[in-house]
Amino acid sequence: MTITYDDFLNVDIRVGEIIEAKDFPEARRPAYQLRINFGDEIGIKKTSAQITQNYTLESLQGKYVAAVINFPPKQIGPFMSEVLVLGFMDENNNVTLVSPDKAVPLGGRLH
Repeated sequence: MTITYDDFLNVDIRVGEIIEAKDFPEARRPAYQLRINFGDEIGIKKTSAQITQNYTLESLQGKYVAAVINFPPKQIGPFMSEVLVLGFMDENNNVTLVSPDKAVPLGGRLH
């Protein structure tokens, strides 16, 4: 299926910094709860991510990640997820987060 450039523009992908990561024991599959700072314009958003196989809580602190910020909020057990962090599956089918390799401003949009 092909999409138009306008279709792509409808998906608002921004960069944010993980400012807090904690265990999410209520999740059906192992996951963390993340708070991500997307800068002054967007603010801090919450999400749940099944990334426990490739990341420790400590390794996530300060990590820059890409996330879709314009999906509707989604209830995950007792937790309301506001954004979707993006990643690729590695050779073991575990998520590896998408992260810029150079410093970029928080809230910057993917082009």
